[in-house]
Amino acid sequence: MVEDCSAINKDAFGTKPHKKYPVVLRTVVLSLVMISSVYICSICIKQKGFIINPNVMKVEVKDQPCRHPSIPSSELPYIHYPEPTTYNRQLDLVLNECACTPVRFFALLSMQRSGSGWLETLLNSHINISSNGEIFSVKERRSNISTIIATLDKVYNLDWYSSASKNECTGAVGFKWMLNQGLMQNHEGMVEYFKKRGVTPIFLFRKNLLRRWVSVLANAHDRDSKQLNGTHKAHVHSRHEADVLASYKPNIDVTKLFLDINHTIKWNADAIQSFNNTRHIVLYYEDIVLNRTKVVDVLDFLRMPHRELKSQHVKIHTRPLPDQIENWKEVSQSLKGTKFESFLHSD
Repeated sequence: MVEDCSAINKDAFGTKPHKKYPVVLRTVVLSLVMISSVYICSICIKQKGFIINPNVMKVEVKDQPCRHPSIPSSELPYIHYPEPTTYNRQLDLVLNECACTPVRFFALLSMQRSGSGWLETLLNSHINISSNGEIFSVKERRSNISTIIATLDKVYNLDWYSSASKNECTGAVGFKWMLNQGLMQNHEGMVEYFKKRGVTPIFLFRKNLLRRWVSVLANAHDRDSKQLNGTHKAHVHSRHEADVLASYKPNIDVTKLFLDINHTIKWNADAIQSFNNTRHIVLYYEDIVLNRTKVVDVLDFLRMPHRELKSQHVKIHTRPLPDQIENWKEVSQSLKGTKFESFLHSD
């Protein structure tokens, strides 16, 4: 009876018994199909720029961090994304809005007692600008071209720590460099370095070199006498301190005065000539004092957003020159009739 029922069922459905393949063979075929599918899918995804998170079943578009397509190609040589060794600027691109701030490199090039300290404090009051002071006043850092470059690399890599450091939020980083602190002695190498690294010089000079010389002599005197409670201060933050320092009236050696004026003029001209083929800006202290919008020109030059800039520095020598020079009559007679006579009258 069993055989008869099987025959009836087979005829009723019109089917034939299936050929049975080994289980192992079917498993191998299935595995090959799955592996091939995954491989093909992964190739396609990589070509399209996707990332697969194995823990979450989703597909994300891969983003290149710190891209600013709006920056024109002409600006690209001056745009940098430093990778400091002392901290990570891009540790958290979501929480840290400054991590992808492009950085510009600058150097404030000047001569002593020309207003560079005051201008630097103005720049440092900007949330995105870090100017790290007169770093080459330390002779060891400028002993040769190798030590100079090593110091520059540390500054521009954002590994130079100072009170001016803005870290992740730095949009422009630099320092002030006196022309006689290894810059002009190594000007050829420095021009090459500036061009290679996209460093932009900011020149700051003083028009009235007689007033500059008075400031130089007064600062040298205070370095020895330490008039403010036994402490030497090149810059002050109160009117009282400024008046104390301004009370000293130097007796000027006219011969040295002429030597310094001519020397300073030559150094300034040589510096501009040496860096003439770099992107740079030339400023004068007197122009900034009379017109504070000149500082805005610096912000535009550095491509920084406009902000109100402040400084706590108090100007030391504010009185007319005859009240600030002990041998005024001798000095004025020596300068009259020369190409420097204007220094007697203009501020």
